[in-house]
Amino acid sequence: MTRIAIFASGSGSNAERITTYFADKESVSVEMFLSNNPIAGIIERGRRLGIPTVLFDKKTFSKTNKIVNLLQNQQIDLVILAGFLWLIPENLVRAFPNKIINIHPALLPKYGGKGMWGHFVHEAVVEAGEIESGITIHFVNENYDEGKVIFQAKCEVDSTDTPDEVARKVQALEHVHFPEVIEKIIANM
Repeated sequence: MTRIAIFASGSGSNAERITTYFADKESVSVEMFLSNNPIAGIIERGRRLGIPTVLFDKKTFSKTNKIVNLLQNQQIDLVILAGFLWLIPENLVRAFPNKIINIHPALLPKYGGKGMWGHFVHEAVVEAGEIESGITIHFVNENYDEGKVIFQAKCEVDSTDTPDEVARKVQALEHVHFPEVIEKIIANM
């Protein structure tokens, strides 16, 4: 069985989508949610879905091995970042080489890096007059949004689209493709 841990800083809609996608698959189990945000929506989603949720602070995450040890003690095979905003520390990247997957709400390498998340990405896409946006699913390394690209999907950006409209289009791509890509990665592990 492949055991998954999902990190999120916000609402957790992708975490819920991944959890429900794998709920009836005996070979995959979402074991835990982890969050750095004590008011994140993922906490309530975890309660509702029966997924244990672990909260942590910056020091615990970046300056100790507590999170790495927790994941290893829970025999986690794959770490998923679903709207998680902090840079992954080197000790976690080393402990899970090519086993940490992130989704980014743009077509990397455009609109990636520190501070480029959520509405900031969609505002930048609209402001630049882009005709397309999309999602990038990639392996995580020690730098924001620079790991090897696994998958991209595109959507059109109309000249009249607001950042919120782009966000809706991108989130629709996330919900369709992220669980499917994770399933393919697991099949090749």
